[in-house]
Amino acid sequence: MHLPRAIWAEPRPPDAPPRGRRDWVFVGLVVVLAVVEFAARPSLRGHPLALLVTLGLAPTLLWRRSRPLLALAAAFVVSGLVAALAPEVPDSYVMIYVLVLPYALFRWGSGREMVAGLVLMAANLAVSVAVDRLSRTDAFGGAAILCTALALGAALRFRVKARTRELEQVRLVERERLARDLHDTVAHHFSAIVIRAQAGLAVAPVQPEAPMEALRIIETEATRALGEMRTIVRVLRRDEAAELAPNPGIADLPGLADHPGPPVAITVEGDLRELPTAVGAALYRLAQESVTNARRHARHASRIEVQLHADDQVVRLTVRDDGEMAGAASPGFGVLGMIERAELLGGECQAGPDGQRGWVVSAVLPRSGR
Repeated sequence: MHLPRAIWAEPRPPDAPPRGRRDWVFVGLVVVLAVVEFAARPSLRGHPLALLVTLGLAPTLLWRRSRPLLALAAAFVVSGLVAALAPEVPDSYVMIYVLVLPYALFRWGSGREMVAGLVLMAANLAVSVAVDRLSRTDAFGGAAILCTALALGAALRFRVKARTRELEQVRLVERERLARDLHDTVAHHFSAIVIRAQAGLAVAPVQPEAPMEALRIIETEATRALGEMRTIVRVLRRDEAAELAPNPGIADLPGLADHPGPPVAITVEGDLRELPTAVGAALYRLAQESVTNARRHARHASRIEVQLHADDQVVRLTVRDDGEMAGAASPGFGVLGMIERAELLGGECQAGPDGQRGWVVSAVLPRSGR
C-alpha cells in the first residue's frame, strides 16, 4: 500500500534542465532522417500520412522535460488514431524516437503523470493489437522495449535523488562543524572583548588613558568576530550574502498563501510589535513547515488555516487543515524539528490529528523567548 501511494505522490524533480540548442538539433536531425527515409523507402512513398505523422510529432521532443505527459499523450494518441483509422499506413523507422518520451516521463514527470502515461501506452498497444496492426507477440515485444525505456528513466531519476540526498547529508555534517567553529572562534573574540573592557574599567582611576586603549582593542576584536561570523553564515546559507538574506518573520506570513495547493487563510490577533527577531522567525518557520506538510500529506484538503494570537506573555500559533490523514499518525523529521525549535525558545509544539478529519499543529512561545 505504501509503495503505490509513494509513487502517486512523487513530485517532479526540481533539476530539469531548460530547453536548449541540443534539443533543437535533435528535432532537426529527426526531421532530416524522416525525409530521407520517406524518399529512400518505397513502401512509404505511397503513404504521405506516415511522413506527416513523423514530422508532426517531432516537436514533442522539445516538451519532454517541461511537459512530459503532454508530449507523450500527443505522440501516443496520434499514433493510436492512425493505427485505428488507417491501419494500412506503415510505421516509419524514424518514429522510434518516441521511445525518448516514455524515458523522459519517468525521468522528469510526477507520480500522477507517470501513472497516466502508463495507461496511455497500454491503450495504444491494445488498439494496435485490436486492429491487427500488431500481433500479440509483437505487442509483448513492444511492451518490453517500452518497459526498458521506462526503467532507464526511473533508474536515472532515483540515482540522482540518492546522490542529492548524500550531498545534502554531507552539507548537514559540514554545517554542524561550522556551528562548532562559530562557537569556538567567535567566543574567543568576545571573551577578549569582555576581559579588555573589565581591565579598562579596573585601571581607569589610575591610568586615564587605559579606557581608550581598551576601546581600540575591543574595536579590533569585534571587527574580526563580525567578519568571521559573516563568513560562516555566508557558507551556511549557501552562496547568499548574509547582509541580503534577513530572517523571515511575522510580516512574511502572507507569502505562504502564494504557492499552489489548497488556499491558506491567515488570521493574526493581538499586538505583535516589539516581538524578538528569534521568536518571529521561529513562528514563521513553524507555520511554513506546517503548511508545507499539509500540502504534501493532507489528501483532498480544501483549506488550510493559520491562526496567530498574541497576549502579554505568549504567542500561540495554530495551523490546521481539513484533509484526510494518509497513513499512521507518527511524527516525521519535520515535526520533530518544529518541536525542537519551539523548546529552544522556551515554548512547546504539538502535532496530531484534529478529530475525525484533518491535522492540527499547535505551538506556544513566550514573547521574550529564552
